[in-house]
Formats: sequence, structure tokens, C-alpha cells
Amino acid sequence: MSTQPHQNDHPFVAAGQWLAALAVRIVARSLNLPEPLLHVTGSVVFAQVQAIETRAVRSLRPMRLRRQLLAWFR
Repeated sequence: MSTQPHQNDHPFVAAGQWLAALAVRIVARSLNLPEPLLHVTGSVVFAQVQAIETRAVRSLRPMRLRRQLLAWFR
């Protein structure tokens, strides 16, 4: 019976997960927040940044920019 190696069995993956967990703990302690609250806060911040970027990209439509540039130079 042979076992398939799991992705998590690789030492670099395990070290990366350990470092990520350590970084979360350090940030949570420095901000005096529990870890779950830090994760939720990070999700909310990500969603806000995503919404801002989406609005910014919508405002940079090529035809709209062309009209604005033409209006400036008239």
C-alpha cells in the first residue's frame, strides 16, 4: 500500500504556513486584537479596497478620458 505525498508534507510549505501564522500572531498582538478579529478586519479592508479600485477603474474608461481631454484642450 503506497501513500500519496500531500502538498503540506513539503518542508517549504510547512515553513511558509508556520511563518504566516507567526506573522498573524505578531500583528494581532501589536494591534492588541484577537486573531479572529484580525482576520475579519483584514477581510473588510480587502473588500473596501476592492470596491475603491473597481470604482477607479470604471472612471478610467477610454472614451470618457478622451472626451475629458478634448474638453480640456478646447
